[in-house]
Amino acid sequence: MIGRDDLRAAVAAGVVTEAQAARLSVLADSRRGAREGLAPGDEPFELFKGFNEIFIVVGLVILAAGYWAFAGFSFAMGSANVISQVITYSALGAAVIWGLSEYFIRTRRMVAPAITLTIFWAINAGIFFVALMSQPFMVAQEDFSSLPLPLAAATGAIFAYWLRFRVPFAMATIALGAFAVALMWAAARNGTPSNPQDIFLLSADGGFAWITLGLGAVFFVVAMIFDMSDPHRVTRRSSNGFWLHIIAAPALVNTIALTLLSGDGMNVALALVLAVFALVAIIIDRRSFLIAAVGYCVTLAFTVFGGEGGAFAILSLGIVLVTLGAFWERIRSALLRGLSGVLPLDRLPPSSASE
Repeated sequence: MIGRDDLRAAVAAGVVTEAQAARLSVLADSRRGAREGLAPGDEPFELFKGFNEIFIVVGLVILAAGYWAFAGFSFAMGSANVISQVITYSALGAAVIWGLSEYFIRTRRMVAPAITLTIFWAINAGIFFVALMSQPFMVAQEDFSSLPLPLAAATGAIFAYWLRFRVPFAMATIALGAFAVALMWAAARNGTPSNPQDIFLLSADGGFAWITLGLGAVFFVVAMIFDMSDPHRVTRRSSNGFWLHIIAAPALVNTIALTLLSGDGMNVALALVLAVFALVAIIIDRRSFLIAAVGYCVTLAFTVFGGEGGAFAILSLGIVLVTLGAFWERIRSALLRGLSGVLPLDRLPPSSASE
């Protein structure tokens, strides 16, 4: 294994430049953080590095709660306009969050505080721009025509935050922001959906489900671009793709599955669609698609079989999922061998299963 002393020697000998050695060192650190201790073929997933990060997250949450509690007290006691006070406190909050991010993310490179600060930044940006640009009286009367622009501005602020700090979790908040903007725009034009299921039913009025399906497809494509640029999953590009898959998969599965489930005689079609999603998940080596589809598999089992038959179908589903988890790499290896002439296997995560 090449260590830091080897890199220094290579720089001194003129084999690599100092900049190249620094990039190699960063890549090696990233690979160790993503892959160290993982079984071959397992997906890197990290929410925190140690209990000190949890300790800091607790402190950040208490700090945020105290800050907004103090702000609420000031709102009650002050004579100024509440909206202007919200804008002021949100602007101050943004400065504090940015400063904390510079330290905990760029300097300390902590994972859990990075996710927490990203959430704080997204919420704070939403509060700031909604207070600054929306019409509260219109919103109170369920007129959301003034919300798309401030939500778009807040999403842009989250994107700027990602450009600076490169927190992969920010991709999920950007995707959720885009969904919020599009759905609020549709609600302003067509009215709010009468039922939450209308957001996923293609047959419903308002076009909400088509927006959900379209954005889900867009985010899936962007996630695959990130994934295919880092097939070995050793950099943050793969982590960006992971969080986009977390948002894209439910949007795609929910829209297609719920639409088919609501139709008559569509159970076979639904089962086929879920099987296709399972194959896609295995091929791209992302388990999030299966997690999103599990709920519909359970619903389908009770719809088709009902009662004791449904319980047996769910038991069978559990056996299938456990087996799939145990032999994921072997199944994936067989699929990739069969699709070797169709798919760009060099751009997909390699299979570590023995031939």
